[in-house]
Amino acid sequence: MEIFIEKLFIRKNQGLPIAISSPIAGNHHDLYQIDIHLDELFQTLEKAGISTDGLFINADAGFDSKEFRNKCFEYGIITNTAINPRNGNSDNIVIFEEILYEQRYTIERTNAWIDSYRTLLNRFDTTISSWISFNYIAFMVILLKKICKTKKSR
Repeated sequence: MEIFIEKLFIRKNQGLPIAISSPIAGNHHDLYQIDIHLDELFQTLEKAGISTDGLFINADAGFDSKEFRNKCFEYGIITNTAINPRNGNSDNIVIFEEILYEQRYTIERTNAWIDSYRTLLNRFDTTISSWISFNYIAFMVILLKKICKTKKSR
């Protein structure tokens, strides 16, 4: 039996992860209880002294919903969400900046970095607190690798 875990991250524009939501069962879509998970993410940022006002978020088409945009708006966050063609035509005017959206490669790169840690990928742990802690350890390792880069000798 395989168990898939979804998670929401907030990352800096260089791809450095700075906050994570509680795990979401993999049999749910991206927007499952999104308001609860976004509150958790944004409150984590506020506890760390990081203001959400004016924060810019690139999100894929799986997050194209009024609920997601409204929750981000509550916290003063600007969203750049790809339009999901399965949602049909919408009467709302949605601004989507393609050039800024191309920066999402940093998100996919960070996902690959995090997936390189077997403990996180396979989730050997069964407690939520340990899983979140292991993710934060991975965040610290990624940060340390970024700031302690050494030049390779030839």
